[in-house]
Amino acid sequence: MKIRTALTLKNSLVTAAVFALCLSLVYVASEHIRSKTFFHDLRSEAVTKAHLFLGGQVDSEVMQSIYLNNRKFINEVEVAVYDTSFLMLYHDAVQNDIIKEDSAMIQTIVTDGDMEFYVDGYQCIGMLYDYGGRKYVVTAAAYDGYGYDNLSSLLNALIVLFVVGLSLLFVSGYYLSRAALKPIRDIVAEAENITATSISRRLPVKNEKDELGELATTFNDLLSRLEESFNSQKMFVSNVSHELRTPLAALMAELGITLQKERTPQQYRDALDNVMNDARRMNSLIDGLLNLAKADYGKEQISMQEIRLDELLLDVRECILRAHPEYKIELVFDEQETDDDRFVTVSGNSYLLSIAFSNLIENNCKYSPDRTSFVQISFWDKWTVVRMSDNGAGLSDDERQNMFKLFYRGKQEHVAAGHGIGMALAQKIINLHQGKINVLSDEGKGTTFVVEMEHL
Repeated sequence: MKIRTALTLKNSLVTAAVFALCLSLVYVASEHIRSKTFFHDLRSEAVTKAHLFLGGQVDSEVMQSIYLNNRKFINEVEVAVYDTSFLMLYHDAVQNDIIKEDSAMIQTIVTDGDMEFYVDGYQCIGMLYDYGGRKYVVTAAAYDGYGYDNLSSLLNALIVLFVVGLSLLFVSGYYLSRAALKPIRDIVAEAENITATSISRRLPVKNEKDELGELATTFNDLLSRLEESFNSQKMFVSNVSHELRTPLAALMAELGITLQKERTPQQYRDALDNVMNDARRMNSLIDGLLNLAKADYGKEQISMQEIRLDELLLDVRECILRAHPEYKIELVFDEQETDDDRFVTVSGNSYLLSIAFSNLIENNCKYSPDRTSFVQISFWDKWTVVRMSDNGAGLSDDERQNMFKLFYRGKQEHVAAGHGIGMALAQKIINLHQGKINVLSDEGKGTTFVVEMEHL
């Protein structure tokens, strides 16, 4: 069932329930007014007849005759008069006797006063009537045919009104829901035209402040993120293809030249060394790409544990020096006095953090004339801070802004080999750990990486 039909049905059902309740209240109120009015008229008729009889103004036989004649054409009131000892003084029609008074009823009227009740659809009253200093019990009964006929006509009119009104409400509700949902149909129609080749298209936003405007805006933001992701993916594939093509082409060229003719053992050894270097370069690139993929995991997908950054940096220093004995890494611990290890302890993944700090420190060493990185660890407030500095040539404003872009190589790419993955990978890892990473550098004044992570 479509939303338009569901909304129309739900709206019609709710409106029908409210409408039926209102019409029912009208009918109940009309019935109450009819009953109250007829009881009042019944009382007046009873008082009139009792007064005529007790005053001797009209003979009882004449009154009975008038009653019998009138009841053939109208719903005449049947009146009876008793004294307080249950002696009947007058009755319009003893043979009919709608109320069928008894001593208990008379005693109740004498004790409690007036009473109103129904007998087989007839409205009846019992009342004490004072006349000539004596108390009499007067009863009266009649059928409100005129009132019931009006009530029946009112009921029929209310039923017709309910059916017609509900039909009109259903039709109007259908067209109102159709008009209200038209913007959604427009959004659906536009969304169907958005494909991978036309992802730059956006949904129309007529009113940013209403719910549909917020929905369209949110969807457009999602499309923007998807477009950015697609473009990044295309660029990633293009850059990876380029980076892999270079060592592969060099490797194939080296092997092709070597196989063109017989070589001396030394020439074969030199060719194999060149092939090995190209293979190492490809292996380094593939390792970087694999680590980059791991850094794209969500925080909930990697194992996190408590890590002391000072110990982790010592391990990183040892691994780097083992691979590059010519590098120099000086660790400097802040002189702040504390016995609480929590100030240098963070929650993280030791493997990924080791890669991030290794890349940053190696970057210092590669672009520093003396191959040295100065690493300082300190803490303040809720942050543990690691600063990694070199005394190299520094960075220009453009290089500093693009430092963490994937596959970006600065002006000094000829100084050291690389693929432009390390800095982007380091940033992803630090961001994954809800940390901050900044680069401070001026041309000719070296470069400093500042990493801030929340300690325990």
